[in-house]
Amino acid sequence: MTMAPERVPAPVPAPVVVPSAAAVPAARAPLRGSMRALPGVLRIGGGVVAHAAGWSAVAYVRTTARLAKAAVDPREAAVLSDELSMVAGQLTEFAKTIAKGGPISEAVERWGLPALERARALLEHEEARPGVAALAELRREGEALLRRSRDVWADEQRHPAYAGILRDLAPDEARILVLLLKDGPQPAVDVRLGGAAGRLKSERTLARGLTMIGPRSSVRYPESVPQYLNNLTRLGLVWQSPEPIGDLLRYQVIEAQPDVLDAVHAVRTAKVIRRSIHLTPFGQDFARVCFAEAEELAALPQHEAPPEAIE
Repeated sequence: MTMAPERVPAPVPAPVVVPSAAAVPAARAPLRGSMRALPGVLRIGGGVVAHAAGWSAVAYVRTTARLAKAAVDPREAAVLSDELSMVAGQLTEFAKTIAKGGPISEAVERWGLPALERARALLEHEEARPGVAALAELRREGEALLRRSRDVWADEQRHPAYAGILRDLAPDEARILVLLLKDGPQPAVDVRLGGAAGRLKSERTLARGLTMIGPRSSVRYPESVPQYLNNLTRLGLVWQSPEPIGDLLRYQVIEAQPDVLDAVHAVRTAKVIRRSIHLTPFGQDFARVCFAEAEELAALPQHEAPPEAIE
């Protein structure tokens, strides 16, 4: 008679203990003490290691939670992607500074540590905390900005807001900016109630801001041109002048369009007010940096500045 082999129970895995968030500050204390003994560049490099070591335990739980949320929530994934791109930009600047032969200690302080801190904050999804911590952070960023103003190695020829503005633009709005940049100011018309009725009713507007910008810039959604112009105005890139452009023949094309004719024929007496749409000085510089080739710059048309920019 054959005996069945004796079954050996499978070993039970030991539970994984994850340190709590409250235990992390205590773990960081010895690291802070040892940092005081490190001079110069070693102190900065040690700071990177200390930040990473002290953060890693609690970040494990928080990072896993945020990545899991991004995997099922497209909006959270988009936000996380934008934030990570900012970290990547800081690390790129860090590498460029080192490649140009800039001081390593300043590069680490200016780009390396802020990139590490930003990565920690976004993966843990920390909320901005009012009070002393927020004030200290603002002060630190202000001091860093002043240091950059004195940095002879810095090569910042474009405005720092340009990257954020590009993220706020629709593709059609980029086409409109290119049209204004390369073709100059664009004509626009308003249709208002005319005659005695118009004077009694304070010149009621029947149609506003009618242009040929949609067809001329080949936008995908021409019906959204008014919203596009509103957004470009909000961003400080475009302004609308009450004055007409110099070539009045261009208004004849607009005034022959069906939407203008419908507004004119909707009342007994109507009048057409000719206006123009320009790039602001800030908008011109933005469009030149983002959408123009170097050899095109000299031939680009000029735009009038808004009255408040002249005064």
